[in-house]
Amino acid sequence: MAGKIRAAAIHTALELDPIIHERVRLAILSALGTHGRLSFNELKALTDATDGNLSTHSQKLEAAGYVRSMKGVFGGRRSKTSYEITSGGRQALMDYLDSLDRLMGEVRGR
Repeated sequence: MAGKIRAAAIHTALELDPIIHERVRLAILSALGTHGRLSFNELKALTDATDGNLSTHSQKLEAAGYVRSMKGVFGGRRSKTSYEITSGGRQALMDYLDSLDRLMGEVRGR
């Protein structure tokens, strides 16, 4: 039985979405899934990411269709970028969390 549990856990682990399975990208999706639309600076503060790190990871999530960025003018001069999770991104996050839950159960033998 232990071999079956281990094989199932390994299989589940290998199925985790590689786009989401990176701590900053998971943090971005979690923040957007919880708070809705957030500005670049709000997202940066919540995820404790650097400007470059947040920019790189948000671009990967946007390329995957998981987040959408919106640019606008703030104060007449400065542009402001905000982000929101897409319906596909929300579904991918829920699927990812379901897989993690299943993985935990398999590893713990439940």
